[in-house]
Amino acid sequence: MRKGSNNKRSRLFAAIKQNKTVYLMLFPFMLFFTMFTIIPVIMSLPIGFTDFNMIEFPQFVGLSNYGALFLSDKIFWQSVRVTIVSAVFTGPVSYILCFLLAWLINEMRPRLRTFFTLVFYIPSMSSVYTVWKLIFSGDAHGYINSFLLNTGIITSPIQWLTDGSYVLFVTIVVQMYLSLGTGFLALRAGFQNIDKTWYEAGAIEGIKNRWQELIYITIPAMTPQLMFAAVMQIVSAFAAGTVSQNLLGFPSTDYKAHTIMNHAFDYGWIRYEMGYASAICMILFVVMYFANRLVGKILGKYTD
Repeated sequence: MRKGSNNKRSRLFAAIKQNKTVYLMLFPFMLFFTMFTIIPVIMSLPIGFTDFNMIEFPQFVGLSNYGALFLSDKIFWQSVRVTIVSAVFTGPVSYILCFLLAWLINEMRPRLRTFFTLVFYIPSMSSVYTVWKLIFSGDAHGYINSFLLNTGIITSPIQWLTDGSYVLFVTIVVQMYLSLGTGFLALRAGFQNIDKTWYEAGAIEGIKNRWQELIYITIPAMTPQLMFAAVMQIVSAFAAGTVSQNLLGFPSTDYKAHTIMNHAFDYGWIRYEMGYASAICMILFVVMYFANRLVGKILGKYTD
């Protein structure tokens, strides 16, 4: 056993030495990622068992945070329902939309590919909430209300951003638009990296149209990009919260668009109950972990 482990270590160090320039370029990112992502996630587990207000030393309270969360926190269960509904739409729908857009753009000419890639990726790089507030404005001058009033579909403006019947719908629409980001770019790169000779070999083997190429060649060849895009979509779907805060204010009307991340933000950065907020984040982390495992198994069946 020791000999085998020593061989693995020697191969690892040899690979690091051979690619030292690459690892050197990755070091700054990995340093900050470790400091501001990995360490806080690890620390949230023990903090979730404490009463911690960021001023006094944490006091161990056992499972009381989790007990209060599951047994007496009605807003938490409301946020769970909102998160699930939002994730069902923004996760799978956005993932399929990213794939279809990347596929269609890949069929265009080079200049058009560059242009449309930029068009669909820009939303993830910029703040577009001001535009969406104009679109969903509750007065007669809001773009959607103006269109509906002029066509006679409605007789009075709809309060899209304050009416509890519509706030979740608005959040889902904007979240789906903003989700065309890193996952979409990864899929675009995946299409570009497919060896063109595979399509020629497929034509010889009997593949007759583009749909068969997509199913039998393109999708199996893009396994890493498909997995990466799926992980990014799951993370963005379950960790959604900034959209409702920027569009609807905090909290949203009757907590109708209150996600788990909004709930953690409430207790962590408004009430400074960091132990309770850490418990919320740890539950979200566990759910996201198992969702990623499930999606990995599903995609693995179709991409192996």
